[in-house]
Amino acid sequence: MAEFADTTPGKRSQGLPALADKPLAVRGMTVSYGQKPAVFSLDMTVEDGSMTAIIGPNGAGKSTTLKAVLGIVPRLSGMVSVYGAPLAKARHRIAYVPQRASVDWDFPTRVIDVVLMGMARELGLLGLVRERHRERAFHCLDRVGMKDFAERQIGQLSGGQQQRVFLARALAQGADLYLLDEPFAGVDAATERAIIDVLKSLKDEGRTVVAVHHDLSTVRDYFDRVMMINVRKVAEGRVSEAFNEANLQQAYGGRLAANLMDQLQLGGH
Repeated sequence: MAEFADTTPGKRSQGLPALADKPLAVRGMTVSYGQKPAVFSLDMTVEDGSMTAIIGPNGAGKSTTLKAVLGIVPRLSGMVSVYGAPLAKARHRIAYVPQRASVDWDFPTRVIDVVLMGMARELGLLGLVRERHRERAFHCLDRVGMKDFAERQIGQLSGGQQQRVFLARALAQGADLYLLDEPFAGVDAATERAIIDVLKSLKDEGRTVVAVHHDLSTVRDYFDRVMMINVRKVAEGRVSEAFNEANLQQAYGGRLAANLMDQLQLGGH
């Protein structure tokens, strides 16, 4: 399917000329597993230099959204542009950190080799690693606090350490847009702090970050924008405006306990 073709029945292709400067623009995206849509007619606009959390209940389509944007799972309909270009032409500008549970950690490779995989595009078919590549890989590991583990087998690391290494691999790509699928899931507090510090430093450098996130209590501290989804988009915008009780109750179907609302201190806004 052409990246800009709007395949929604009965609709004319309109393109995304007004969104050409956006790191990521999605219009009318539908993804289905069998007969049931996982994501339905989703619109999403990611602002340059922002940190956006994708939140919603289990089964809402959060991870599916990222995978469909990347072409990992097929879209039934909709348009996706990355900095105004089709995915095929802009893939090098994207770094993706998958869920840790989806990775085969028994694969026999060293930490440094995992990070070097992030440079595959410039290493070429021969995979010729020069000293400058190794230096950059070590620098990326240092940014996530894993430089001393460079020669360790990846399967010997803890879950939090593995997540840091995958973030270092993403850093090695030198991307403009970072897509992360639950980067804080199952990690210790120190790793979570290390990860968010790196993500905020990317934002300070003018990069753009989008992360599937599940801990509502940290949304306001970690992100400046939010997209709420429950198969359909519920709300999107700045955290200060869109992250409110009405939108959360709509997204989670009234399953948010009153004590959680009290913790979030959202009141009735």
